[in-house]
Amino acid sequence: MTKGPVLIDLEGDRPPKETPASAPPVPEPEPALPEPRAMEMAARIAARKPSRLSRWFWSLALSIVGFAVSVAAWDFVTRLLERNPVLGLIATVLVVAFVVVLLILAIRELAAFARLRRVDDIHAAAEAAITHTDLAEAKTVVGQLRKLFRGREELRWGFDRLAEREGDVFDADGLLHLAETELLVPLDAAARREIEAAARQVATVTAIVPLALADVVTALTSNIRMIRRIAEIYGGRAGALGAWRLTRAVMTHLVATGAVAVGDDLIGSVAGGTALSRISRRFGEGVVNGALTARVGVAAMEVCRPLPFMRAKKPSVTSLVQRALTGLFGSKGS
Repeated sequence: MTKGPVLIDLEGDRPPKETPASAPPVPEPEPALPEPRAMEMAARIAARKPSRLSRWFWSLALSIVGFAVSVAAWDFVTRLLERNPVLGLIATVLVVAFVVVLLILAIRELAAFARLRRVDDIHAAAEAAITHTDLAEAKTVVGQLRKLFRGREELRWGFDRLAEREGDVFDADGLLHLAETELLVPLDAAARREIEAAARQVATVTAIVPLALADVVTALTSNIRMIRRIAEIYGGRAGALGAWRLTRAVMTHLVATGAVAVGDDLIGSVAGGTALSRISRRFGEGVVNGALTARVGVAAMEVCRPLPFMRAKKPSVTSLVQRALTGLFGSKGS
């Protein structure tokens, strides 16, 4: 009789010996999604509402500078008239011409604000006509669109088609859908091209230019130019101050809704693919900033469009970015 445990060696049940070659591979971490620092900073700069103290500061500063420049110009002209009447007369003519140009610029800015307000009124009237299903209100909106787009040669064929088919429509929705199809769909295509160009520019500068704040300046200026061009396409004709007002309105909406955040499915689908993980982080930031620029452009279309999107489909940010960046950083399948 044996003492102690009995050890029986079973060849068939022995587990395989672990070796470094047979060890499972260590899973690679998912590549971190680049952060759109340029677009986030540009959006926050544009959407930042100045405080009352800062508004008072800049108003007083501009008033003081304007008053000092006016007094200096007056003294310069009057002294020059006393010394040399001919040179004084020339200086007077130049100063008067400069003041006239300033007045013309001020009138153009006021006219630009009035035109933007007119587009907003048409948009609100169209939404009211759809809500009330009122054919008379819809006809009024179509008449306002005719006045807004008067003289646009690229819409001549659309105006003719609208005039031919307008009498066959007897409901508000159908009439506004017809006006949207004949007048706004060609303008939507032009607005999409502007968005693609801006997204391509922002992505390229972010990826290539290594200078600090250069991508922020490029993102801000490109977005302001894009929003201004979209407003002009839809009949807004925004001036310098009007373009900044539109930019603030669009950026404020995006910041308030968190649309400049990168951690959502939309931007992840654009920038989180396999191709992005194989290129540099700088190129990845360029793709993300381009995608957010496209998102700003779509929001600008909604703000500047005289009619809400009805039968026409709102552009997809993903498709805009794919069209804008095709061949720039390589496709996803490359």
